[in-house]
Amino acid sequence: MLKAGEVDLAIDELRWLLEGCRLFLEAHKLLGEIALMDGDLPLARGHFARAYDLGLEAIPEEGLARPLPYARPANRAFFEAGRGLAQCLHHSNEARPAAEVVEQMLALDPSDPLELRELLGG
Repeated sequence: MLKAGEVDLAIDELRWLLEGCRLFLEAHKLLGEIALMDGDLPLARGHFARAYDLGLEAIPEEGLARPLPYARPANRAFFEAGRGLAQCLHHSNEARPAAEVVEQMLALDPSDPLELRELLGG
């Protein structure tokens, strides 16, 4: 739908999906991307933060082999949501929280495939 330019329809579908499953990480990430494209930074931040938090909650405290690679398709939405959240925080002049998100993500995948270090200025 998004590729076809049906943004309003995509938003409706994503909201409908979230009514059935509030824990749908990718739906929150996509709504965050749409809000960011529309210039609604608070809404984008909210969706990205929810997706990022859902991803962190899914990671067990112990027993997880590190790193958690972005290269695995199942991990991508989490990392992309974290990047979106860090961008929103950075644009809101919240450097410390943005850095904390980036540091957490780099701890999970030090290869930095999304070039998160760039958000922090190197």
